[in-house]
Amino acid sequence: MDQSAPQRQRIVSRLPRCLRRIVPAAAGLCLMAAMGAGYLAYAVATAPLPPALAEISVSRVVLDRNGDLLRAFATSDERWRLPVKLADVDPLYIRMLMAFEDRRFRDHAGVDPRALGRAALQTLTERRIVSGGSTLTMQVIRLLNEAPTRDLGAKWQQLVGALALEQRLSKDEILALYLMRAPFGGNLEGVRAASLVWFGKEPRRLTPAEAALLVALPQSPESRRPDRFPDNARKARDRVLDQAVAQGVVSLEEAEAARRDPVPTLRRPMPMIAPHLTSSVAAANPALVEHRLTLDRSLQQAMEQLVAAKALALGPQMSAALLVADHTSGEILASVGSPGLTDDGRQGYVDMTGAVRSPGSALKPLIYGLAFEQGIAHPESYIEDRPIRIAGYDPNNFDLSFQGTVTVREALQLSLNIPAVKLLEAVGPAQLTARLRRTGVTPVLPQGLTPGLAIGLGGLGLTLRDLTTLYASLASAGRPMRLVHTYGETSRMTPALPVLEPVAAWYVGDILAKAPRPSTAADAGIAFKTGTAYGYRDAVAVGFDGKYVVGVWTGRADGTPVPGMTGLKSAAPILFEAFDRLGPARVPLASAPSGVLPLATASLPQPLRRARVRSESMSLSLAGAPLAASLRISHPPDGADVDLGLTAARPAQEPVLVVKLRGGRGPYTWFVNGQPVASGAYLTQLVWTPDGPGQQTILVIDAAGASDRVEVTLR
Repeated sequence: MDQSAPQRQRIVSRLPRCLRRIVPAAAGLCLMAAMGAGYLAYAVATAPLPPALAEISVSRVVLDRNGDLLRAFATSDERWRLPVKLADVDPLYIRMLMAFEDRRFRDHAGVDPRALGRAALQTLTERRIVSGGSTLTMQVIRLLNEAPTRDLGAKWQQLVGALALEQRLSKDEILALYLMRAPFGGNLEGVRAASLVWFGKEPRRLTPAEAALLVALPQSPESRRPDRFPDNARKARDRVLDQAVAQGVVSLEEAEAARRDPVPTLRRPMPMIAPHLTSSVAAANPALVEHRLTLDRSLQQAMEQLVAAKALALGPQMSAALLVADHTSGEILASVGSPGLTDDGRQGYVDMTGAVRSPGSALKPLIYGLAFEQGIAHPESYIEDRPIRIAGYDPNNFDLSFQGTVTVREALQLSLNIPAVKLLEAVGPAQLTARLRRTGVTPVLPQGLTPGLAIGLGGLGLTLRDLTTLYASLASAGRPMRLVHTYGETSRMTPALPVLEPVAAWYVGDILAKAPRPSTAADAGIAFKTGTAYGYRDAVAVGFDGKYVVGVWTGRADGTPVPGMTGLKSAAPILFEAFDRLGPARVPLASAPSGVLPLATASLPQPLRRARVRSESMSLSLAGAPLAASLRISHPPDGADVDLGLTAARPAQEPVLVVKLRGGRGPYTWFVNGQPVASGAYLTQLVWTPDGPGQQTILVIDAAGASDRVEVTLR
């Protein structure tokens, strides 16, 4: 038996009668409170959590290289719910939010008893709901569950859910959930979507007026929509400002100035910059929420405005496309597929950066570069621009005139067709397409046809991106360059066989830098080439300085001819204006590499004074004299792998390669990788000291213009 029971009875008997009744009641209340607390603890422990932040369906976004938004896509339920981080929101908004909604957010455990007591007392005394007493955590539960909270049962579930959420997430994680799910009118959810639509900017930097409006809207998002009920929105905003002053978040002067700011009454469309590229990137990987591109948003917008204005000036139904890339990294900085995605008259929905079209004369620089590399010509070599028939092909110049004897430099600068076809015949059309493929480009030929001489004048199909890729390689000393648009993607190619040897690539750039340009273009250090497709269906211009490469296409997206349209008239002005928008100062073109021959025609080795093409070579042979035996390199054979013991650090005894020749007639001129290394009347053997291991191209030319070449790999 409990020995203390009589003692308790004696104590109770000594109490006043009123207290004798209170004590049992108090004990009962304590027991009920303990049971309620236990039930609450059980309810909290077993409460199902709402979806976590990572599980919430959000809008897919495409960002530029700096993390700025290019485009967002609505969720499957047609809502704008953009991912947002706490660090990306102005701290002023966070302070205002807490001052107005939940002053003790950082201190309570999910439920604020003081706020609940105040709300209950106000409801009893005013006989209406004055304040809700909900914490931000309780609001997050309501938003995630998407359930009303008008009845006591729902309030209880919200309270239990808030206590459970606080035990499992940090305060910052809970706040991030609110920033993601708070409603802001219509199909807008989250502070980022609201800031972009109502203010046209990210929420990183907000004025006091903007921050206050974003705090006020979620309380009654439909009745306070600024575009429909601006007066309601203004009044609600000002109440937030009053509370911010009372809590010391802003000064009275700042609040007074904020009240004078107008409420935005226009709902802006969600950003849709670089629509063609962003759409294709998102479609290629629909499971990825955030895509990061190499584009620069400011530059992209400037180029989109330029293309739209120029296409309008070119005439109705005219389209245009533009690419800007950094050829030192291979990253695309701007990609404009059309003058406007929704411009049906110009078929703006077609991305013309990826459409296969004729490049016109824009491939000529690669033909000339191959001729320089193979010792067929030098920029100052003479070549004839006269009527000729080659393999059944009768090329004509664009203006149907002939220039007679010109230098190779002049022939390229004037974009003469006949010299280009002659050089292509000497180089070989298959060689041209093979070098194109080294850039990762696959030229499109008419079905069933093999490369012929017509490809040098645009008789194949390339995209604007292909063409810009080629010129990026020319600008990079012939190094193959794959243009990329995904941030962090490498532009390196494996294997990286050169598109052109550095000397040949430099010759091409030096010639194009002095080509005739539009009268409105500044005489700056830009190497460029234009092209006009047969029938005036396409006009292109591609150019580069020491850092950037720009490609431009103009025409009609449906391929309808535009009489009178040329690359120089329609595409080149856009190209030069694009360079102007890259900045007033041009990055200088690369300086001449070793091996360049800065000589006048008369000072060149005899075999290089005239280009070694069909008509010029035949004129060099002596009339009536028998030609010498066929010129041939007898050793080493073509494709040989020669072990000379070469290393990166060359030994003291420098190894040499002996190359032997048969036939031909002196004097002979020897070239290695496009650079002349020796010449002499009886030089039928070349003793050459290589710079190091790797693939080498050895070429010899005799007095009659005959030649032979081998490619060997030295080790």
